[in-house]
Order: sequence, then C-alpha cells, then structure tokens
Amino acid sequence: MKEFIEFIAKHLVDSPDSVVLEETTPDEKTVELSLKVGADDVGKVIGKQGKTAQAMRTLLTAIAAKDGKRAILKILD
Repeated sequence: MKEFIEFIAKHLVDSPDSVVLEETTPDEKTVELSLKVGADDVGKVIGKQGKTAQAMRTLLTAIAAKDGKRAILKILD
C-alpha cells in the first residue's frame, strides 16, 4: 500500500525527492498513511476540487480491503 501511494505521488509532483510517506497503525485493522510533499506541489497532489486526492483514497481503500483492513490517507501541508 505504502509503495503504491508513494509511486503515484512521486509521479504527480515536480520534485519527487520531497515526497515523504509515513505509515502508522493505530490498531490492527487500520493503516494510516501521512503524505508530505513540497509546498509548491501540494496543489498537484490534491487536484482540482480534491479529485486527485479522492482518487488516491479510493485506490488505497480498494487495496486495503483486499487485506481486510481500513486505510486512511492524510495529505499534510
């Protein structure tokens, strides 16, 4: 899951070196991913009206459901 979201984020931004993705597990059935990108690239990851971010969350939910887990994607400023 983490590698997939990191791959997508790095291909969306202008400076892929600034992409940082942290994974935490608050409980055994939940995975929380926190995505940090450069200040200039936040808009590219979120997209118009949040459509890109919502698409990433939808894909992440589908991947997590295969493992019987729940996934949360947070995009940090």
